[in-house]
Amino acid sequence: MPDAAIDPAQFRREICEWIIANCPEGLRDQPMSEDSIVWGGRRWTFRDDDQRIWLDRAIAKGLTAPRWPTEYGGGGMTREQEKILREEMSRLGAPPPLESFGLWMLGPALMAFGNETQKAQHLPPITRGEIRWCQGYSEPGAGSDLANVQTRAEDMGDHYLVNGQKVWTSYADRADWIFALVRTDRDAPKHKGISFLLMDMETPGITTRPIRLISGKSPFCETFFDNVKVPKENLVGEVNRGWDIAKYLLTHEREMIGGGARGLLGGRSLGAFLDGLDDNVLSDPVIRAEAMAAEVDTLAFAMTMERYKDHAEAGGGVGNASAMLKYYGTELNKRRYELLMSAAGSGALEWDGAHGALAPEWLRTKANSIEGGTSEVMLDIIAKRVLELPSA
Repeated sequence: MPDAAIDPAQFRREICEWIIANCPEGLRDQPMSEDSIVWGGRRWTFRDDDQRIWLDRAIAKGLTAPRWPTEYGGGGMTREQEKILREEMSRLGAPPPLESFGLWMLGPALMAFGNETQKAQHLPPITRGEIRWCQGYSEPGAGSDLANVQTRAEDMGDHYLVNGQKVWTSYADRADWIFALVRTDRDAPKHKGISFLLMDMETPGITTRPIRLISGKSPFCETFFDNVKVPKENLVGEVNRGWDIAKYLLTHEREMIGGGARGLLGGRSLGAFLDGLDDNVLSDPVIRAEAMAAEVDTLAFAMTMERYKDHAEAGGGVGNASAMLKYYGTELNKRRYELLMSAAGSGALEWDGAHGALAPEWLRTKANSIEGGTSEVMLDIIAKRVLELPSA
């Protein structure tokens, strides 16, 4: 565990030296792409030895989950140390060794609501990239109205029997386990009869079907449950109190989605992308002004995200402010890609042209303002619960 008393400058020097010595040169300063992301899991195949080496070394150092306790495979870092780590990784061009819904969403929820047995069983495999998780929230009749979930979990004594359907489950066809909201009391008010359940995707009765998107990719799936037997010990928290966990987890999801506005195609900045276009588009005063405004807004948003993280570290939490971060981040991301498409002109419409995946990525940003709660729902939350405006 890092010593919290270590001088920040000393910690920066030490972590910088460690990254230089341990992150393979072949991974450094490479553009981000689908095959450059390591998701882990039972069926994961590394693109090359460099990815495997970097993950193994990061696991040994606890860097896949820098803030998590060391007993669960984390790095035991302070918030300041984690921030320094991220800054140095970015400066040195080192990619994240592991990405995971387990790291971003389930892990924090388990640490807040899970029992010690569940933490010991599930958290270390997440940090080691051994288990890949997906999220079973939305249903055909329960999207923005998430509390309307109808997937049932009937109490059968020593297990639950789950029947129903989820939709928009990201990478469900590649995941090993799913954390899902299920209805355990059909007679209770809709927010009161929901529970939070963990299920192994290899359990008989679970099937998935990919959904083809307008961008041409299929990260989303439909997931079906047909008489799926789930052990009682896979219930997280109290029965019928899953909505408390759902709300907590949604703050992490919305913060994660909103935070995506800080990156761009291939990990490049907006200015670097525009400067690399064939024509000197930055000589156009309108595009130059819009680009400068977007870059300033991106930096301001990054600082705002850090401020809220510091606030959460101090015990204040993020709470309903996650709706502000999600709304602004996703709308900013859409705005920046609209600018890129305009600047690149007709060439941007080529699916596999000189500008690579720009058109598919532009189309993908349209989903940002839907997933994790639509922009309209976020605005409603902001109005009612952040600004406390009176209802019409």
